[in-house]
Amino acid sequence: MDKKRCTAILLAAGSGRRMGGDVAKQYMQLGGRPLICHALQAVEASAVVDDCILVTGAADVSYVKTEIVEYYGFHKVDRIVTGGRERYDSVYNALQVIKQQDMRIPNEDGFIFIHDGARPFLTEEILTRTLQAVSEDHACVAGMPVKDTIKIVDGKGYASQTPDRNSLWQVQTPQVFDTPLIIEAYERLMQKKEELAAREIRITDDAMVVETLMKHPVRLVVGSYENIKITTPEDLAVAEAFLSRG
Repeated sequence: MDKKRCTAILLAAGSGRRMGGDVAKQYMQLGGRPLICHALQAVEASAVVDDCILVTGAADVSYVKTEIVEYYGFHKVDRIVTGGRERYDSVYNALQVIKQQDMRIPNEDGFIFIHDGARPFLTEEILTRTLQAVSEDHACVAGMPVKDTIKIVDGKGYASQTPDRNSLWQVQTPQVFDTPLIIEAYERLMQKKEELAAREIRITDDAMVVETLMKHPVRLVVGSYENIKITTPEDLAVAEAFLSRG
């Protein structure tokens, strides 16, 4: 059977406030290149991913096009899309490009890989494992079992529960879905986001959109403990150590 078309959505529209400084985290230097270049390079070199939609801030589109996509030669970037206020708004904007078939080659019934641009250590092994899982189960996310004991804390700061660590995973990206499934899930989200907010249901990742709005199970797939998200200056130091180790 022929491989279905695989499109990556790379999210790089965040402000990175927790990093401090004036430069958004996705453009901070890691190994001599802007952080976002590492995820883009993984996509560019991948035999799994066919093309890419890069989501960035409205003020950064021209810079990203000229100084990153064109300068570094990322030919798989089909479109650069403006992000929204929330993460799910940014994903929705990218999905609209796919839904409207506004790409060089349409992806009507393939797979969508949604990945945080601030996760620089995306590997072909992770992409291959998630492709296999989504081919079987239609929805999957990369993640890893937690190493630490997790406590649930009450409103006063006291531990109220200690879940079984064996059942807990730390969720990563990519999060991968059948194209029609994730598009429909996000259409429903946009119709019901006020209702969900009123019920104090906070959507924090793409898997939750599919679980909540489509009632569809999402499979967890082994990612990597090195597949970290750069959120704080300490994360950047860890990432530099990973790079120096090769």
